[in-house]
Amino acid sequence: MKKNMIIVALVFAIPLIAFAVLNNANTTTAKTSVNVEQKTDDLIAMGKPQVIKFSSAMCLDCQTMNKLFKEVFPKYNERIVLTEVHVQDGNAFTGELIKKYNVTLVPTMIFLDSNNRQVKRIEGAIEKSELEGYLKGLK
Repeated sequence: MKKNMIIVALVFAIPLIAFAVLNNANTTTAKTSVNVEQKTDDLIAMGKPQVIKFSSAMCLDCQTMNKLFKEVFPKYNERIVLTEVHVQDGNAFTGELIKKYNVTLVPTMIFLDSNNRQVKRIEGAIEKSELEGYLKGLK
């Protein structure tokens, strides 16, 4: 009888613990995104081009694009600002960006020139060479 009660308690406790841990991780990500956004606004004033990347942790194409950006973007880190927006954050700032750029699909990448004008919009995953070409052409 005691063994059964322990098993029942674990069946209920494990999902609750997992939810709490995952929810805490999402909250931390949201805070990081807001800080990145605030820094980005300062850099836009300095006249740097920007890439805004909308993604989700549950999206396989987003994970592919994250790997590509980690591989390709360090070359452009000094002259282009990368802003990562996690659409599942749930904070107001993320919602405003989603509305502003009319994001309905992830991954979506918005390329802004140094005057903060949108020059390119990509929805879905792209090849490495294509991404490099867009980053090279961004001024």
